[in-house]
Amino acid sequence: MFFVLSKTIGTVLLPINFLIGIGVLGAILLLTRYAGVGRRLLAASVMLLALCGFSPLGRLLILPLEERFPPWDPSRGAPDGIVVLGGSVDPDLSAARGRTALPHAVDRLVAVAELARQFPNARIVFSGGNANLVRDDTAKEADYAILTLESLGVPKDRLAAERLSRNTVENAEFAKTVANPKAGERWLLVTSAFHMPRSIGLFRKAGFKVEAYPVDWRAARSTVFRFSAAGIEGLELTNLAMREWIGLTAYWLTGKTDSFLPGPDRN
Repeated sequence: MFFVLSKTIGTVLLPINFLIGIGVLGAILLLTRYAGVGRRLLAASVMLLALCGFSPLGRLLILPLEERFPPWDPSRGAPDGIVVLGGSVDPDLSAARGRTALPHAVDRLVAVAELARQFPNARIVFSGGNANLVRDDTAKEADYAILTLESLGVPKDRLAAERLSRNTVENAEFAKTVANPKAGERWLLVTSAFHMPRSIGLFRKAGFKVEAYPVDWRAARSTVFRFSAAGIEGLELTNLAMREWIGLTAYWLTGKTDSFLPGPDRN
């Protein structure tokens, strides 16, 4: 049920979808006796879309998420294993085209390939299935990601695929089963910096102790107040940030994480 709600209500609440919905409703109301309300909704929709698209709003929303965890410190020694979360591969497009399609967050895979060379004894688990709600889900992200990592020079015998997860909750639960971490082992978690707080909170709840290895940054303090020349850039950042804030709120309220904004382990 949680997965279905996240793919329905959660999707509707994303800024672009929500504001377009308001605009469509306003246009419909123009044809009724509530035309005044319709005009106000249309005006609000246009102004808020412009705010999200061209202002620094997206960067201001995503920066606190990206700075929640610092870059990983290698001085503590080599990790025993690495978990990388899905989100970089489009499994359906990959299946349709017959080769791996990497439209998003490719930095996750690049970082893992670099870590594999740096730490040749570390095991690697890629966690990602297919997040489709109603479409065919036979194409699994992990299958294509494993092929990509092999092409980047990672030996096949070091790779393990977790192919069932559809969201971050299941990433944490199923990756733990595949990794089967032993007491005293150190595992890294590789995912986009903005996604790290939610991911760490869920891995902690699942009882899988991991160290954050954030990648794929989208903002920096030096550019946070920059306006976007292309509206799509700002809209994408605002959508990404709001998806995380909505997810953090939903997971905390439903008890799937123990804190609203998980941070570094102080122990």
